Amino acid sequence: MRRFLFAALLAAPSLMLLPATRADAGVRVEVDRASQTMSVIVAGEHVYTWRVSTGRAGWVTPPGVFHPQFMAARWFSRIFNNAPMPHSIFYSGPFAIHGTTDIARLGRPASHGCVRLSPADAATLFALVQKEGMQNTTIVVQ
Repeated sequence: MRRFLFAALLAAPSLMLLPATRADAGVRVEVDRASQTMSVIVAGEHVYTWRVSTGRAGWVTPPGVFHPQFMAARWFSRIFNNAPMPHSIFYSGPFAIHGTTDIARLGRPASHGCVRLSPADAATLFALVQKEGMQNTTIVVQ
């Protein structure tokens, strides 16, 4: 019994050196509607915090846990005058995370329900989700 415990104690530090498992890997996008920020966590490590705009008065950004359903580097809103939605990550019906040219309003509610980011941040997130895969990405809107 002592020999087993000794071997287990010797092996324990080496387990800490193993690379992250696939369960730990992936992208977690956390949208905080109260603070109008987005946190991006990759493989369990916080890598970005960005200002966003979510739904303004009368327009809701639905809360919940989602996974990307569709992605488009170039997209235009069919509902709102062909408004550009660069680097769109659709996660629930018509709702998407996407870039906006209206960067002056980031940090406060301003959208029709989508989650808007600066164009550079949207491009970074889009590339990250492409690399890790939609199936390995979770979007949490709170």
